[in-house]
Amino acid sequence: MPAAETRRESHEAPPHGNRVDAVVQAVNGHIRAHGLMPGDLLPSEGVFAGTLGVSRVVVREAFRSLSALGLIDVGNGRRARVARVDSAVLSIVFEHAVRTDHVSIQQIYDMRRTIESRTVVLAALRRDDGEAAAIKALAAAMRRDFARPEQVMEHDIAFHQAIATASRNPGFSLLLEAFQGVTRQTWPTGWRSRSADAERMESIAAHEAIAAAVEGRDARAAEAAMRLHFDHSVKALVAAGVQ
Repeated sequence: MPAAETRRESHEAPPHGNRVDAVVQAVNGHIRAHGLMPGDLLPSEGVFAGTLGVSRVVVREAFRSLSALGLIDVGNGRRARVARVDSAVLSIVFEHAVRTDHVSIQQIYDMRRTIESRTVVLAALRRDDGEAAAIKALAAAMRRDFARPEQVMEHDIAFHQAIATASRNPGFSLLLEAFQGVTRQTWPTGWRSRSADAERMESIAAHEAIAAAVEGRDARAAEAAMRLHFDHSVKALVAAGVQ
């Protein structure tokens, strides 16, 4: 290993923050180079400290940063392990972006419209019978629980997640899970902005149309129904003054 990588801390060592970043990169590099999977053990703090020529304190801080990002699992007294990807971190990022005006609610819905127009096409082409039945059942549950908006919301969120799962692309499932925090904040507003039960029922009918298209393996109809659903959802939010 080059001397620059193995040098011990000295008066010439880079600032603490830079050393932490270097360890973060080294840990990520180790995961890639060794093809580690979720649950696989990482070398100890002492091994990384000795290899990189930094203190255990620096390595510990780097591990904490990686743990906060959901990339590794760090337990008291246990070796760090590669973590499974967790949508919670992305969810926090999206919610923070909305709260700090980096992105608007309408822009989030525009992102969802683009993503979900693709997921529903893939779901229509790739779903199995059980997935089609589950998607249809969730749409039916929205109608059944119409008088309980909080239940309708939960069915709605599960409906879109089921379509993402049926798309067979875990990246889409991850993104849809990450959007759930923002969705839970805005869904009640969109529901209330529909001034009559007939308008609210139209939203449920839209989900039923999507489910029927997925069940019928009609990718074109599924995409059109999903786009129309999001157009109506954004219209409801605009009517409520949500930007």
